Amino acid sequence: MSKNYPTPHIKAIPEDFAKTVLMPGDPLRAKYIAENFLENAKLVNNVRAISGYTGTYKGTPVSVMASGMGMPSMGIYSYELFNFFDVDNIIRIGSAGALDENIKVRDIVLGMGACTNSDYQRQYNLPGTFAPVASYDLLKIAAEECEKKGTKTHVGNILSSDTFYNADDTVNEKWAKMGVLAVEMEAAALYMNAAYSKKNALAICTISDNIMTGEALDADARQSSFTDMMEIALETAVRLSK
Repeated sequence: MSKNYPTPHIKAIPEDFAKTVLMPGDPLRAKYIAENFLENAKLVNNVRAISGYTGTYKGTPVSVMASGMGMPSMGIYSYELFNFFDVDNIIRIGSAGALDENIKVRDIVLGMGACTNSDYQRQYNLPGTFAPVASYDLLKIAAEECEKKGTKTHVGNILSSDTFYNADDTVNEKWAKMGVLAVEMEAAALYMNAAYSKKNALAICTISDNIMTGEALDADARQSSFTDMMEIALETAVRLSK
């Protein structure tokens, strides 16, 4: 595939992006991070209102761009960033629903692995089932940054689901029995794109609700209050640059 610019989804050139990109799902969260954490942030993409910005954090170039919702959308944007725009690291920062009663709202979950009910891996024609996992270097740094901040953090398997409203109302209990910590909708596609592209990826999720207990945050809090997760991702980006 030729590397013509702009791509169908990103109106930019490689120099517009830093080597590390933070990817929330929500374009408004990308805007919030750019305005509140980055210095000299510049809008570098706004195709289909998928806002992307590049600035600096503690002197380190960092980009933040929304992925949209779900694995098809994450699959497009992360693939283009890895393969057309010379991005080396993508850190997903988003919300997740806890599947463990002991995980509380606003706890951090680092996705060591990403189970999925998606057929995203079918494209690789593998003679088996691929296990999408995070890049160890990113996971290790992020875990250390969580410890520094003293945040309540859980590391393990998450579920990337194609279905927000599932006809099987027992599905969450089934995944929980296998020790899956939380459910979200993007990480598995990101991890597979990173593996295929020989790049690095990690999902850092803040728990927005506990599916088992009913504890939940409202939409406004999900957009702008997850500052621990944002700062952990930014500090990870700084350390990756050294």
